[in-house]
Amino acid sequence: MIDADVENAPVRMDLAFPYRLLDAGKHGRECLFLLHGSGVDESTLVPLARRIVPGAVLIAARGRIRQEDGFRWFERITPTRFDQESILAETAAFATFAGEVARCHGLDLAHATFLGYSNGANLVSSLMLLHPGLVRQAALLRPMPVLDNVPATRLGGTRTLIIAGSADETYGPFAAPLVTLLNRHGSEIDARIVPSGHEIGDPDAAIVRQWMAASPASATAI
Repeated sequence: MIDADVENAPVRMDLAFPYRLLDAGKHGRECLFLLHGSGVDESTLVPLARRIVPGAVLIAARGRIRQEDGFRWFERITPTRFDQESILAETAAFATFAGEVARCHGLDLAHATFLGYSNGANLVSSLMLLHPGLVRQAALLRPMPVLDNVPATRLGGTRTLIIAGSADETYGPFAAPLVTLLNRHGSEIDARIVPSGHEIGDPDAAIVRQWMAASPASATAI
């Protein structure tokens, strides 16, 4: 059953990615960009986001690549190998989308958090590395590195939370290399492990909520 909050927010098709804007008119509050995992759609992360920051403006975006009955963010070759041209193209398109949606709805990207799960988290980490300066704060749930060639990006001034699942046999082993990669490029990293598999839930929400509460962006948001 679709979340009632999502049901009242129509899918907007005016920009490159379909998206839902939730809590329009509350632009002084924190803003979360939500990037879902594989095979689902933009509605799936809304309940989790509401548990993290109940009053935040949400941009729930939908990946453009079809997968089964849902969507993903870029083409997959195997569960842990991805089409590099697809990553570059979709990441560039999302970078443009983020700037445009912020301008259209009066949002401040400096006070935005990009919350991504699985394939969505991988798009966010690629966004950070390929388009530096756009993402200032990212919460990555069950992520892994996906870029074969990483540019010499400097990520000073960015905060990244990475949450891996201790029983996540597919993505779990790749969390530490992503921590090392983003740390080497200068991001401030908070890495956590929760007792779960690839699925996400209340422990993730509690960690993200606590991490966001300590953010300078949260402290300065009106």
